[in-house]
Amino acid sequence: MSLSATTAPPSPAAPPSPDVDARRRRGRLLNRFDVKYSPYFYIAPFFLIFGAFGLYPMVRTAWMSLHDWDMIGDHTFIGFDNYTRLFSDEYFWNALVNTFGIFALSTIPQLLLALFLANLLNRTFLRAKTFFRMAIFMPNVVSVAAVAIVFGMLFQREFGLFNWLLSFVGVDPVDWDGQRWSSWFAISTMVNWRWTGYNTLILLAGMQAIPKDLYEAAAIDGASQWRQFWQITLPMLKPTFIFVVILSTIGGMQLFTEPLLFANGNILGGSQREFQTLAMYMYEMGISNLNTAGYGAAVAWAIFMIIVVVSLFNFLLVRRSAK
Repeated sequence: MSLSATTAPPSPAAPPSPDVDARRRRGRLLNRFDVKYSPYFYIAPFFLIFGAFGLYPMVRTAWMSLHDWDMIGDHTFIGFDNYTRLFSDEYFWNALVNTFGIFALSTIPQLLLALFLANLLNRTFLRAKTFFRMAIFMPNVVSVAAVAIVFGMLFQREFGLFNWLLSFVGVDPVDWDGQRWSSWFAISTMVNWRWTGYNTLILLAGMQAIPKDLYEAAAIDGASQWRQFWQITLPMLKPTFIFVVILSTIGGMQLFTEPLLFANGNILGGSQREFQTLAMYMYEMGISNLNTAGYGAAVAWAIFMIIVVVSLFNFLLVRRSAK
Protein backbone atom coordinates (compact mmCIF):
# COMPACT_ATOMS: atom_id res chain seq x y z
CA MET A 1 0.00 0.00 0.00
CA SER A 2 1.43 3.44 -0.89
CA LEU A 3 2.25 6.12 1.69
CA SER A 4 -0.13 8.60 0.10
CA ALA A 5 -2.99 6.27 0.61
CA THR A 6 -2.36 5.85 4.31
CA THR A 7 -1.73 9.56 5.18
CA ALA A 8 -4.80 11.44 6.38
CA PRO A 9 -5.43 14.83 4.77
CA PRO A 10 -4.70 17.83 7.03
CA SER A 11 -7.67 19.24 8.81
CA PRO A 12 -8.63 22.83 7.97
CA ALA A 13 -7.52 25.53 10.44
CA ALA A 14 -10.15 26.54 12.89
CA PRO A 15 -11.48 30.08 12.28
CA PRO A 16 -10.31 32.68 14.87
CA SER A 17 -12.70 33.39 17.63
CA PRO A 18 -14.56 36.70 17.61
CA ASP A 19 -12.52 37.92 20.61
CA VAL A 20 -9.21 37.26 18.86
CA ASP A 21 -10.37 38.98 15.69
CA ALA A 22 -11.59 42.01 17.65
CA ARG A 23 -8.24 42.29 19.44
CA ARG A 24 -6.38 42.18 16.12
CA ARG A 25 -8.55 44.93 14.64
CA ARG A 26 -8.10 47.00 17.77
CA GLY A 27 -4.34 46.47 17.64
CA ARG A 28 -4.15 47.57 13.98
CA LEU A 29 -6.25 50.62 14.79
CA LEU A 30 -4.07 51.60 17.73
CA ASN A 31 -0.91 51.06 15.67
CA ARG A 32 -2.27 53.28 12.89
CA PHE A 33 -3.26 55.93 15.43
CA ASP A 34 0.18 55.74 17.10
CA VAL A 35 2.06 56.17 13.85
CA LYS A 36 -0.14 59.01 12.58
CA TYR A 37 -0.95 61.06 15.67
CA SER A 38 1.54 60.27 18.45
CA PRO A 39 4.23 62.67 17.09
CA TYR A 40 1.81 65.53 17.61
CA PHE A 41 1.35 64.55 21.25
CA TYR A 42 5.14 64.47 21.71
CA ILE A 43 5.59 68.04 20.47
CA ALA A 44 2.36 69.38 21.99
CA PRO A 45 3.98 70.43 25.33
CA PHE A 46 6.35 72.77 23.51
CA PHE A 47 3.55 74.47 21.58
CA LEU A 48 1.39 74.74 24.69
CA ILE A 49 4.21 76.39 26.64
CA PHE A 50 5.16 78.60 23.70
CA GLY A 51 1.56 79.62 23.20
CA ALA A 52 1.07 80.50 26.85
CA PHE A 53 4.39 82.25 27.49
CA GLY A 54 5.47 83.30 24.00
CA LEU A 55 2.72 83.79 21.46
CA TYR A 56 0.02 85.11 23.78
CA PRO A 57 2.27 87.77 25.38
CA MET A 58 3.32 88.94 21.91
CA VAL A 59 -0.26 89.25 20.70
CA ARG A 60 -1.31 90.88 23.96
CA THR A 61 1.56 93.38 23.77
CA ALA A 62 0.66 94.22 20.16
CA TRP A 63 -2.93 94.86 21.21
CA MET A 64 -1.81 97.03 24.13
CA SER A 65 0.46 99.07 21.86
CA LEU A 66 -2.60 100.23 19.92
CA HIS A 67 -4.20 101.69 23.05
CA ASP A 68 -3.62 104.40 25.57
CA TRP A 69 -3.33 101.66 28.16
CA ASP A 70 -3.51 102.46 31.83
CA MET A 71 -2.75 99.56 34.13
CA ILE A 72 -5.44 100.79 36.49
CA GLY A 73 -8.16 100.15 33.92
CA ASP A 74 -8.51 102.85 31.22
CA HIS A 75 -7.98 101.43 27.71
CA THR A 76 -8.56 103.90 24.87
CA PHE A 77 -7.93 102.79 21.29
CA ILE A 78 -5.54 105.25 19.58
CA GLY A 79 -4.29 103.22 16.61
CA PHE A 80 -0.63 103.78 15.74
CA ASP A 81 -0.20 106.96 17.79
CA ASN A 82 2.20 105.23 20.19
CA TYR A 83 4.43 104.24 17.27
CA THR A 84 4.46 107.72 15.75
CA ARG A 85 5.32 109.08 19.18
CA LEU A 86 8.55 107.06 19.10
CA PHE A 87 9.96 109.19 16.28
CA SER A 88 9.77 112.35 18.39
CA ASP A 89 10.77 110.81 21.72
CA GLU A 90 14.31 111.93 22.55
CA TYR A 91 14.56 109.43 25.40
CA PHE A 92 13.79 106.58 23.00
CA TRP A 93 16.51 107.69 20.59
CA ASN A 94 18.93 108.16 23.46
CA ALA A 95 18.24 104.59 24.60
CA LEU A 96 18.65 103.38 21.00
CA VAL A 97 22.06 105.04 20.70
CA ASN A 98 23.15 103.63 24.04
CA THR A 99 22.01 100.15 23.05
CA PHE A 100 23.90 100.20 19.76
CA GLY A 101 26.98 101.70 21.42
CA ILE A 102 27.18 99.02 24.10
CA PHE A 103 26.31 96.39 21.49
CA ALA A 104 29.21 97.43 19.26
CA LEU A 105 31.72 97.58 22.12
CA SER A 106 30.68 94.20 23.47
CA THR A 107 29.59 91.98 20.58
CA ILE A 108 32.37 92.65 18.07
CA PRO A 109 35.34 92.12 20.47
CA GLN A 110 33.47 89.25 22.10
CA LEU A 111 33.03 87.32 18.85
CA LEU A 112 36.60 87.93 17.72
CA LEU A 113 38.00 86.81 21.07
CA ALA A 114 35.69 83.78 21.14
CA LEU A 115 36.85 82.79 17.66
CA PHE A 116 40.50 83.09 18.71
CA LEU A 117 40.02 81.10 21.91
CA ALA A 118 38.01 78.39 20.16
CA ASN A 119 40.75 77.99 17.56
CA LEU A 120 43.34 77.80 20.34
CA LEU A 121 41.39 75.19 22.31
CA ASN A 122 41.01 73.15 19.13
CA ARG A 123 44.76 72.74 18.73
CA THR A 124 46.22 69.27 19.27
CA PHE A 125 49.32 70.51 21.10
CA LEU A 126 47.32 72.07 23.96
CA ARG A 127 47.35 70.06 27.17
CA ALA A 128 44.62 69.93 29.82
CA LYS A 129 41.96 70.82 27.25
CA THR A 130 39.08 69.73 29.46
CA PHE A 131 40.27 71.99 32.28
CA PHE A 132 40.55 75.05 30.04
CA ARG A 133 37.15 74.36 28.44
CA MET A 134 35.53 74.17 31.87
CA ALA A 135 37.39 77.24 33.11
CA ILE A 136 36.45 79.38 30.14
CA PHE A 137 32.75 78.64 30.75
CA MET A 138 32.83 79.52 34.47
CA PRO A 139 32.07 83.26 34.04
CA ASN A 140 28.73 82.34 32.47
CA VAL A 141 27.81 80.19 35.47
CA VAL A 142 28.50 82.93 38.01
CA SER A 143 25.43 84.93 39.07
CA VAL A 144 25.03 88.16 37.15
CA ALA A 145 24.41 89.97 40.43
CA ALA A 146 27.79 88.82 41.75
CA VAL A 147 29.41 89.88 38.48
CA ALA A 148 27.84 93.34 38.74
CA ILE A 149 29.02 93.76 42.34
CA VAL A 150 32.58 92.79 41.47
CA PHE A 151 32.77 94.99 38.38
CA GLY A 152 31.08 97.83 40.25
CA MET A 153 33.95 97.73 42.75
CA LEU A 154 36.53 97.52 39.98
CA PHE A 155 35.08 100.61 38.28
CA GLN A 156 34.67 102.75 41.41
CA ARG A 157 35.89 106.30 41.01
CA GLU A 158 37.84 106.68 44.24
CA PHE A 159 39.00 103.18 45.14
CA GLY A 160 38.48 101.16 41.97
CA LEU A 161 41.21 98.97 40.55
CA PHE A 162 41.03 100.42 37.04
CA ASN A 163 41.43 104.00 38.19
CA TRP A 164 44.32 102.90 40.40
CA LEU A 165 46.03 101.36 37.37
CA LEU A 166 45.35 104.45 35.26
CA SER A 167 46.98 106.63 37.91
CA PHE A 168 50.35 105.02 37.12
CA VAL A 169 50.24 106.47 33.59
CA GLY A 170 49.10 109.89 34.75
CA VAL A 171 45.41 109.58 33.94
CA ASP A 172 42.96 111.29 36.29
CA PRO A 173 40.26 109.15 37.95
CA VAL A 174 37.44 108.36 35.55
CA ASP A 175 33.83 108.66 36.63
CA TRP A 176 32.83 105.43 34.95
CA ASP A 177 29.09 105.71 35.56
CA GLY A 178 28.89 109.47 35.05
CA GLN A 179 29.84 109.68 31.37
CA ARG A 180 28.46 107.99 28.29
CA TRP A 181 31.60 106.48 26.76
CA SER A 182 33.10 105.35 30.05
CA SER A 183 29.85 103.68 31.12
CA TRP A 184 29.57 101.97 27.75
CA PHE A 185 33.07 100.59 28.15
CA ALA A 186 32.45 99.40 31.71
CA ILE A 187 29.20 97.61 30.83
CA SER A 188 30.73 96.12 27.69
CA THR A 189 33.62 94.74 29.75
CA MET A 190 31.13 93.06 32.04
CA VAL A 191 29.20 91.57 29.11
CA ASN A 192 32.35 90.36 27.37
CA TRP A 193 33.60 88.68 30.53
CA ARG A 194 30.32 86.79 30.98
CA TRP A 195 29.57 85.66 27.44
CA THR A 196 32.91 85.16 25.66
CA GLY A 197 33.36 81.67 27.08
CA TYR A 198 29.81 80.69 26.14
CA ASN A 199 30.34 81.65 22.49
CA THR A 200 33.79 80.04 22.55
CA LEU A 201 32.35 76.62 23.36
CA ILE A 202 29.73 76.90 20.60
CA LEU A 203 32.39 77.79 18.04
CA LEU A 204 34.66 75.05 19.39
CA ALA A 205 31.89 72.50 18.85
CA GLY A 206 31.58 73.71 15.26
CA MET A 207 35.34 73.42 14.71
CA GLN A 208 35.44 69.86 16.03
CA ALA A 209 32.82 68.86 13.46
CA ILE A 210 35.21 69.81 10.63
CA PRO A 211 36.85 66.67 9.16
CA LYS A 212 40.49 66.32 10.17
CA ASP A 213 41.34 64.97 6.74
CA LEU A 214 41.03 68.48 5.30
CA TYR A 215 43.73 69.80 7.63
CA GLU A 216 45.99 66.81 6.95
CA ALA A 217 45.67 67.28 3.19
CA ALA A 218 46.34 71.00 3.53
CA ALA A 219 49.42 70.35 5.68
CA ILE A 220 50.76 67.91 3.08
CA ASP A 221 50.30 70.60 0.43
CA GLY A 222 52.36 72.97 2.58
CA ALA A 223 49.58 75.24 3.86
CA SER A 224 50.46 77.15 7.02
CA GLN A 225 48.29 77.23 10.14
CA TRP A 226 47.11 80.72 9.26
CA ARG A 227 46.12 79.69 5.74
CA GLN A 228 44.33 76.59 7.04
CA PHE A 229 42.33 78.82 9.35
CA TRP A 230 41.24 81.16 6.55
CA GLN A 231 40.73 78.54 3.83
CA ILE A 232 39.26 75.65 5.84
CA THR A 233 38.13 76.65 9.33
CA LEU A 234 36.24 79.86 8.57
CA PRO A 235 34.33 78.59 5.50
CA MET A 236 33.36 75.35 7.24
CA LEU A 237 32.44 77.24 10.42
CA LYS A 238 30.10 79.66 8.66
CA PRO A 239 26.76 78.12 9.81
CA THR A 240 27.91 77.99 13.43
CA PHE A 241 29.34 81.50 13.30
CA ILE A 242 26.10 82.87 11.83
CA PHE A 243 24.20 81.22 14.68
CA VAL A 244 26.52 82.81 17.26
CA VAL A 245 26.24 86.22 15.59
CA ILE A 246 22.44 86.13 15.61
CA LEU A 247 22.39 84.88 19.20
CA SER A 248 24.74 87.68 20.28
CA THR A 249 22.68 90.23 18.37
CA ILE A 250 19.49 89.22 20.16
CA GLY A 251 21.23 89.34 23.53
CA GLY A 252 22.90 92.67 22.81
CA MET A 253 19.67 94.36 21.72
CA GLN A 254 17.88 93.08 24.84
CA LEU A 255 20.60 94.12 27.29
CA PHE A 256 18.98 94.88 30.62
CA THR A 257 20.44 93.22 33.71
CA GLU A 258 24.05 94.36 33.43
CA PRO A 259 23.37 98.10 32.95
CA LEU A 260 20.60 98.02 35.58
CA LEU A 261 22.90 96.52 38.21
CA PHE A 262 25.74 98.81 37.14
CA ALA A 263 23.37 101.73 37.86
CA ASN A 264 22.57 100.25 41.31
CA GLY A 265 18.96 99.61 40.28
CA ASN A 266 18.36 103.03 38.73
CA ILE A 267 16.11 102.31 35.75
CA LEU A 268 17.12 105.64 34.18
CA GLY A 269 20.66 104.36 33.59
CA GLY A 270 22.54 107.21 35.23
CA SER A 271 21.51 110.68 36.30
CA GLN A 272 21.37 111.87 32.68
CA ARG A 273 20.40 108.52 31.11
CA GLU A 274 23.99 108.00 30.02
CA PHE A 275 23.61 104.23 29.58
CA GLN A 276 19.89 103.53 29.59
CA THR A 277 19.20 100.79 27.05
CA LEU A 278 16.02 100.11 25.09
CA ALA A 279 15.04 97.28 27.44
CA MET A 280 15.44 99.61 30.44
CA TYR A 281 13.37 102.30 28.73
CA MET A 282 10.68 99.74 27.91
CA TYR A 283 10.58 98.73 31.59
CA GLU A 284 10.37 102.37 32.64
CA MET A 285 7.44 103.11 30.32
CA GLY A 286 5.60 99.81 30.58
CA ILE A 287 5.99 98.83 34.24
CA SER A 288 7.41 101.66 36.33
CA ASN A 289 4.89 104.13 34.90
CA LEU A 290 1.50 102.46 35.14
CA ASN A 291 -0.28 105.02 32.97
CA THR A 292 2.01 104.52 29.93
CA ALA A 293 1.79 100.74 29.56
CA GLY A 294 0.55 101.08 25.99
CA TYR A 295 3.55 103.15 25.02
CA GLY A 296 5.82 100.65 26.75
CA ALA A 297 4.26 97.92 24.62
CA ALA A 298 5.03 99.95 21.50
CA VAL A 299 8.67 100.24 22.66
CA ALA A 300 8.72 96.45 23.12
CA TRP A 301 7.54 95.88 19.54
CA ALA A 302 10.05 98.45 18.29
CA ILE A 303 12.81 96.44 20.00
CA PHE A 304 11.50 93.29 18.31
CA MET A 305 11.59 94.88 14.85
CA ILE A 306 15.05 96.34 15.45
CA ILE A 307 16.33 92.88 16.47
CA VAL A 308 14.88 91.36 13.29
CA VAL A 309 16.47 94.02 11.06
CA VAL A 310 19.88 93.93 12.78
CA SER A 311 19.95 90.12 12.85
CA LEU A 312 19.09 89.98 9.15
CA PHE A 313 21.80 92.54 8.37
CA ASN A 314 24.40 90.60 10.38
CA PHE A 315 23.32 87.35 8.72
CA LEU A 316 23.78 88.79 5.23
CA LEU A 317 27.06 90.47 6.21
CA VAL A 318 28.59 87.30 7.65
CA ARG A 319 27.26 85.16 4.83
CA ARG A 320 28.73 87.44 2.20
CA SER A 321 32.10 87.92 3.93
CA ALA A 322 32.52 84.16 4.42
CA LYS A 323 32.27 83.42 0.67
